[in-house]
Amino acid sequence: QGHISESSVMDIDSVDIHHWYNKFMRESPSGLLTLYELKAILGLQGMNDEANGYIEQVFATFDMNQDGFIDFVEYVAALSLILKGKIDQKLKWYFKLYDVDGNGKIDRDELLSIFKAIQAINRQTDMSPEEITNLVFEKIDVNGDGELTLEEFIDGTQQSDEIMDIVTKSLDLSNVLKNADMDSRTHWTGDNLKHCYERKA
Repeated sequence: QGHISESSVMDIDSVDIHHWYNKFMRESPSGLLTLYELKAILGLQGMNDEANGYIEQVFATFDMNQDGFIDFVEYVAALSLILKGKIDQKLKWYFKLYDVDGNGKIDRDELLSIFKAIQAINRQTDMSPEEITNLVFEKIDVNGDGELTLEEFIDGTQQSDEIMDIVTKSLDLSNVLKNADMDSRTHWTGDNLKHCYERKA
């Protein structure tokens, strides 16, 4: 669970696919994207250790068959989720990213590490990672055991506008894609990507 599905490729239209195929093949002529090449596409080289760890987690969730590469189908499915995915799909994906040790629960250390990494990537500093982590657990850790299950995370986030706003803004990789796309020579721009994301699936 938590991995994107190939059916989500259908959520991106042909214009999007043509654009991202060209970008994919420029970065990875072999048709198989490595972790290093994904960082190049997203413009995320030279990050700190926590940010690199997060990007590796992102890569692992996009690598559906776990072969160590992202092929074009996996790549488009990932873009579809990031740019157009419905909130429940995204929340399941976020949970997978947060659950670093894969035990089906998120503890404070895991969540804090992710928010530190995301802040390094997005440069958003409205709240510190510690403040965000404390707020999330205060609002949605229903049984107070210091861990969040998938059900707690999804239900709690959807029931709290404040947490939903924090999660979607802090962990929205569409901004990274928008910035990465600014240098593209196609007719697509960051504004197109933003519109693409904001449009309801």
